[in-house]
Amino acid sequence: MKTYIRTIFISSSSAIETAASAIVCDRGAWTRPFWKALAPAFFLLAACATATAAAPTVRVGIETFLADVPRALRGKRVGLITNHTGIDRSRNTDIDLIAKHRDLKLVALLAPEHGIRGTAEAGEKVSDETDPRTGVPVYSLYMSEDRGPTPEMLKDVDVLVYDLQEVGGRTWTYVSTMALSMQAAARKGIPFVVLDRPNPIGGEIVEGALLDPRFKSFVGMYPIPARHGMTVGELATLFNRKYGIGANLIVARVKNWRRTQWFDETGLPWVNPSPNLRSLAALTSYPGTVYFEGTNLSEGRGTDHPFEQVGAPWLDAGGVARVMNERRLPGVRFEAVTMSVAPTAAKHKGQTIPAIRFAITDRRAYRPVRTSLLLIDEIRRRHPRDFAWTATIDRLTGSDKVRLAVEGGRLLPLLEEWDREAAEFRESRKPFLLYR
Repeated sequence: MKTYIRTIFISSSSAIETAASAIVCDRGAWTRPFWKALAPAFFLLAACATATAAAPTVRVGIETFLADVPRALRGKRVGLITNHTGIDRSRNTDIDLIAKHRDLKLVALLAPEHGIRGTAEAGEKVSDETDPRTGVPVYSLYMSEDRGPTPEMLKDVDVLVYDLQEVGGRTWTYVSTMALSMQAAARKGIPFVVLDRPNPIGGEIVEGALLDPRFKSFVGMYPIPARHGMTVGELATLFNRKYGIGANLIVARVKNWRRTQWFDETGLPWVNPSPNLRSLAALTSYPGTVYFEGTNLSEGRGTDHPFEQVGAPWLDAGGVARVMNERRLPGVRFEAVTMSVAPTAAKHKGQTIPAIRFAITDRRAYRPVRTSLLLIDEIRRRHPRDFAWTATIDRLTGSDKVRLAVEGGRLLPLLEEWDREAAEFRESRKPFLLYR
């Protein structure tokens, strides 16, 4: 018996019958079971091909905004809050795109933490300067006392435009910069435009407690969870309506983005949001591993994998990793490693130290906030004399509850309470969502 199978590309589910006809056998009786065995593979190929063919191009806010600048903004003088993350699909910068746009006049650039090019380390002072390409003045929002635009910065500005990449965690200072800038725009009575971008770790998962307003700071200004699952445009809408900023807010929406999509599913070019967030894996862990900044363990700054690994000279990495793996937390495995810390790092500088690396096995099941707090709890239990908090822990977690719960052996009940708060926020945020 001779069998001939022609190679087939299935462009849609309707091509299944055509695919079947390509299987030619000398004996018709053998064809049916052979086709029956291959049918699942054909259906899978058809589904994948159809999904690929139908996937629309994601277009970020800078593209949708410039394609049709609102009539009320045409001819206006623009103050642009941005950095190296403000780009279109072809990596053209917002600065260049707006500077050459016929309907807009770029008169001021405003730089957040890490500077206009995103190269300054955390906490490093960013100075005023002049953009060499456009000749436009660059004002540092990270040097002003409240880290928002001053009246002097906005003296020639008719409209404030914001475009900074969000990373999905409440402690991200760009979100606070946006809120403070919205307040400044409201005080001056000028429009505030958000050029929206996808949340890189998706728009579905919400995790962690809401910020206690008593612990409001630049790493958390409004009562949102540690992982909020919203875009900056959605956060701006929430802040403006629910917390009474009262800005004339315009959101240039992302086109063709769905809440289920993570950054690597958008087709958009990757840019490190900051010097220590260098991969989507780092962003995925960041809403939880940022809490290690509030301890005397290194959160990985000054190593090859910041926010993906934590360590200290006294850490029993192997023992802690073994205990954590025995818990079988969803979506993550713990690896005992050593990490070399740069001489310029804030913690354990110049040392090679034991560490634990977060190896994500299922990002949709992984809960970084819960995972990191359980790890902190286990490390403190194993190293009661070596482990210590730093002064920032309450600001980072949004209250004193974490510190007190860990010290009192009551972390699990607190995490259950946080799960309820996150579920409530997921419902209450619905009026402010812009995407499905």
